Amino acid sequence: MPNHALEITNLLYRYAELMDSGDLPAVAALFRHARVKAGEQGELLDEAGMLALWDRHVRIHPCGTPRTKHVITNPILEINETAGRATCRSYYTVLQATDTLPLQVIGAGRYHDEFERVLGVWRFSYRDYTLFDLQGDLRDHLNLWG
Repeated sequence: MPNHALEITNLLYRYAELMDSGDLPAVAALFRHARVKAGEQGELLDEAGMLALWDRHVRIHPCGTPRTKHVITNPILEINETAGRATCRSYYTVLQATDTLPLQVIGAGRYHDEFERVLGVWRFSYRDYTLFDLQGDLRDHLNLWG
């Protein structure tokens, strides 16, 4: 019997793994069938829009990564197995260390996600990417003016 909770939370963790590896196209591909509420205006972006946003704002260091660790915790899942739909509220904490920045928390917030199961596979259908609660030193992570 499939473990739907594990399959869904693995999507959350795959997002963190890909973002921290600097593979922005693969991160964006996780949202291929989703709409993501992002930006100051809360516009809904698709895969291409998210990739453009990350390409513009995420600083990739010479090692090919953003030098971050995204830690996703406290997932609260509500799964409707009959409908093949689920929601999840979770926290994220972003740590970073660079040549000029000692290891520290640079940001924390929440994700509100929706998922759908298509042909037996769970995928993102929506993410609210605007819930950024605590800001630290982002100078080595984000180009906020790009």
